[in-house]
Amino acid sequence: MSEEPAVFTLRVLTRLASDVRPEEWDALVGAESPFLEWGWLASLEEAGCVGGRTGWSPQHLALFENDERLVAACPLYLKGNSEGEFVFDYAWANAAHRAGIEYYPKMLVGVPFTPATGLRFLVAPHLDRRGIVRALGEALRDLCSEHELSSVHVNFLADDEAEALADVGFVERSGFQYKWRNHGYSEFEDYLAALRHKRRKEVKRERRVLAEQGIEIETLVGDAIPDEIFAEMYRLYLTTVDKYVWGRRYLTAEFFDLIRERFRRNLCFLVARRRGEILAGTFNVQKSGVLYGRYWGTHEEVRHLHFNVCYYATIEHCIRSGIERFEPGAGGEFKWLRGFDAEPTRSMHYLRDHRLGDAVARFLALERQEVESVIRGMAEQSQLKRES
Repeated sequence: MSEEPAVFTLRVLTRLASDVRPEEWDALVGAESPFLEWGWLASLEEAGCVGGRTGWSPQHLALFENDERLVAACPLYLKGNSEGEFVFDYAWANAAHRAGIEYYPKMLVGVPFTPATGLRFLVAPHLDRRGIVRALGEALRDLCSEHELSSVHVNFLADDEAEALADVGFVERSGFQYKWRNHGYSEFEDYLAALRHKRRKEVKRERRVLAEQGIEIETLVGDAIPDEIFAEMYRLYLTTVDKYVWGRRYLTAEFFDLIRERFRRNLCFLVARRRGEILAGTFNVQKSGVLYGRYWGTHEEVRHLHFNVCYYATIEHCIRSGIERFEPGAGGEFKWLRGFDAEPTRSMHYLRDHRLGDAVARFLALERQEVESVIRGMAEQSQLKRES
C-alpha cells in the first residue's frame, strides 16, 4: 500500500510563547543563528519590545506537515515604521509618499534590532530547502498583494536564501560590515603580530593606557554570569541609547530578566571594573563558533575604554575559546583600523507597485557596484599584513 502524500498547511503565529513549543521551534534552528531561537524571539514579544505600538507586529509564518508537525518557519513582522532594521529604506518611503503610494505598513522577515547575518527561513532537514524557501517567498508576495501592502523585505539573510528569493521576483541589496576572523591565532600576541606595524603599536598603547588607570576587564560566559549582572547590563545599555539623538529604548528591563532565564547559555558579558565597581560592559551573544557584539555602555567616559572592552578583550576571549568569527555589528570604520575587514551583507526586497519597484531595482544595481568597489578598496588597504 502506498504511503499517503504529506499535506502542508501554512499558518500565521502572532505569539511564539503560546503558539508553538520552544523545543519544536528550536529543532528547526539547530546550530544556526542564536537570534532565531525561541528564547530570543519570544522574550522580545513577552517583554513588550515588539507588538503593541512599537511598530513591530509579529506575524510569523509557520508551515505544518499533516497539520501537526512544524517543518518550516520564518520570523515575520508587520512594520509600521522603518526603525530597528539596519537596512535603511527611508528614501524609498519618501519616494513612495511623493508618488502617492502608502509605504506603511510593510512586511519584514528578520530579527528586530539585530543587524547580524543568519538564516531567515528555517526548514526541516528532510525537506527540499531551496524549494521551501521559494514557496515561502511566494507566500510572502501573495500576502503582500492580498492585504495591499507596499513591500516585503528580508534582511541579513543567508546566501542560499537570497538565491532562492531571486527566483520568485525579489531584488537584492548589498551592504557590508566589519568582521574579525581568527586566522589560526593561538594567543592575543598572534593577532597583534598580524597587524601592520603602526596599528600594532596603537593597540599596545591603548591597552597600556587603560591598564595604567587600574581598570580590569572580566569575561563572564553562560552559567558563570551572576544574576545581578543582568540588571546592571540593562543600565549600561541605557547609557548608550540615551546618549545619542538617534538612540531608541528598544529593549526593556523585562527582556533582560527573560533572557537571564531562557538564553543565558548563549551569552558572553565583558565587564570593566575599577576598584571593584562596574564601570562599563558589553553584551555579546555566542554560538557555533561565532560571537556577536550587541550592546555597550559605560557610566563614565574613559579614554580607550570602549576599544579595550568591545574589541581587544573580546578578541582575547575569542582566541582563548576557539571562536572563529567575531561580528561586532553595524557601522564603525574604527573596527577596520583594528583588523576587522569589510565583508558583504545581503537583503532581498519585493515592492508591489511596479513604479516604485522598477526605480528601486535601478538604484540597487548601482548601489551593488559601489558596495563591491568599497569592499575591494578596503581589502587592498587592510590593516592586516598581506601574509595574514
